[in-house]
Amino acid sequence: MKAMILAAGRGERMRPLTDTTPKPLLKVAGKMLIEYHLENLARAGITEVVINHAWLGKQLPVALGDGHAYGINIVYSDEGDTALETAGGIVNALDLLGDDPFIVVNGDIWTDYDFGQLNNRLDSQPMHLVLVDNPAHHPQGDFCLNSDGLLIEQNEATALTYSGIGIYSPELFTKLKTDVLPLAPLIHEAISRQQVSGEHYQGQWWDIGTPARLDELDKALRDKN
Repeated sequence: MKAMILAAGRGERMRPLTDTTPKPLLKVAGKMLIEYHLENLARAGITEVVINHAWLGKQLPVALGDGHAYGINIVYSDEGDTALETAGGIVNALDLLGDDPFIVVNGDIWTDYDFGQLNNRLDSQPMHLVLVDNPAHHPQGDFCLNSDGLLIEQNEATALTYSGIGIYSPELFTKLKTDVLPLAPLIHEAISRQQVSGEHYQGQWWDIGTPARLDELDKALRDKN
């Protein structure tokens, strides 16, 4: 199974840090955010990784190389000067991702989630999303899970937040044109067809959306060590 790390965004809320550094290359506890993903993927036996980039994108190949240092193989999907958003970035990288289901993970999160758990998740559905408890900055959540393990639309009493981790069949994207395309409409459409399974992960997960959250994670990891 291959994985794609989304690393093309501008990171407006992280400015001024992201004026000179792509958000996934920002460091916490002495290590770049994206390195934690690469190491976790390698531990799970996932060694073929695609990384997309746009804003300051040329810094990523310089910083990470071909992945040899992490025990993986990295190929890069260059989106030019304008990020194509999540779905557009996936469409642009389909030739690199191949014909089998693949993992997609946001480059601006930190988690101890075991990516190996995703190996057997696409039994009957073309999309499987990992949900987490709602963080303080997103209390309303995104989706709910029904008793059959399928995602349903938001219900305030039981909603959870999409973690930025999922596994997708390429068929979801093959009819789309390469363009600036968000992922949310595709998810909602698949939910309406009862084609999205999910799980509730209750381990460590951080959305690094602001400098304050970056500092908070840095402190937490340093205190842990």
